[in-house]
Amino acid sequence: MVNPNRSGGGVGFSSAEFEDDYERPSKSEMKRQSDALQKLGQTLVEAPRDRVKKVPMPEDVLDAILECQNISNHEGRRRQLQFIGKKMRTLDQHEVALIQAAVDSWKGASKAETAAMHALERRREKLLADDNALTALLSEHPQLDVQHLRTLIRNARKEQAENKPPKAYREIFQILKQLDAAKHAPAGDDDDAADADDE
Repeated sequence: MVNPNRSGGGVGFSSAEFEDDYERPSKSEMKRQSDALQKLGQTLVEAPRDRVKKVPMPEDVLDAILECQNISNHEGRRRQLQFIGKKMRTLDQHEVALIQAAVDSWKGASKAETAAMHALERRREKLLADDNALTALLSEHPQLDVQHLRTLIRNARKEQAENKPPKAYREIFQILKQLDAAKHAPAGDDDDAADADDE
């Protein structure tokens, strides 16, 4: 008996009918996607742990990333990165999009953090170069210990002149950083408690 699927005008389906409905990505496209996922995994490995833990992703992927951060051996780390790439390729598009959005948001945060650090460094340089800068700082923050700050500034200038380790120089930066953090800190928990009572 003749197979109807093989006859010229039979009932069979020609494979061409399905080609339009389902186009597989090309090998080079799949390679690009695979490389992008591998790179995204590496970005997560290189990011601070507390940031990574906040990224929405499956538990097994997070565990693999956190484990990789603990590996110092070059070959072990390389193998773990490969494993992470493999894990990343099992994620669906929605999961990948959520991870990518979180990573993209860091870039904005990092730029803002860098700009803030540069502003603090400029302020420190001003304190060392100009005595009026200390007066301006004290008028903004009268709670500061003026004697301690004057001593730090004097010591930092001496460190620079004598090429010594920048101990006082760093301490000035830490003080400025704390002042900046206090200025940008959200309102205290007491306000939140008061809001909760009002509801």
